[in-house]
Amino acid sequence: MESINSRLALVMKSGKYCLGYRSTLKTLRQGKAWLVIIADNCPPLKKSEIEYYAMLAKTGVNHYTGNNVDLGTACGKYFRVSCLSITDPGDSDILDDVQRDGKKGKKQKN
Repeated sequence: MESINSRLALVMKSGKYCLGYRSTLKTLRQGKAWLVIIADNCPPLKKSEIEYYAMLAKTGVNHYTGNNVDLGTACGKYFRVSCLSITDPGDSDILDDVQRDGKKGKKQKN
């Protein structure tokens, strides 16, 4: 979990991302999301909807082991974050790390 936190902090500094449920769904519908991270205590209906959209968009999903307070803290924010989508990883290798851990693969660049 520590490695995902450090990679997530690097994405927050050098990459592009969208925090929150509605923004995550929007980026998935537009096909801009490369990776979706969902907190452990995200409501089941929202979680399944995000996973469904991610499956249609062929985007990787990572289930964060902490709750939404922990995910917000890992993002460097002072509020809760139930889910986020990474649209540009920047200098971070979070996409390779998640793929190496056996999660769903990353989307190919066009």
